[in-house]
Amino acid sequence: MPGAWSGKDERQYDHIRQSNLERGVSEGRAQEIAARTVNKTRRKQGRTPNKDTPGTGNPNRPYADRTKRELYNVAKKMKIEGRSHMDKQELISAIQSHR
Repeated sequence: MPGAWSGKDERQYDHIRQSNLERGVSEGRAQEIAARTVNKTRRKQGRTPNKDTPGTGNPNRPYADRTKRELYNVAKKMKIEGRSHMDKQELISAIQSHR
């Protein structure tokens, strides 16, 4: 368990790990499931940074300065087909031509 976790996080981890063990999940897998669940909860509560950008980026920044993930999310909102196979430049072109 990481040191940044609170007592409540540790109790949640132990409870989830124990529940998985009782269901027959291996010790390693039970620990992984418990840790991922606790970290997901911490991310939702804003107590840990999210490494992935879930949004579309700052609308005041040019498309070239945004990440591929942000551009993908913009293309998704615009319902641009084939976006999953596009690289960053193709996403920028598709977004600009779609507007």
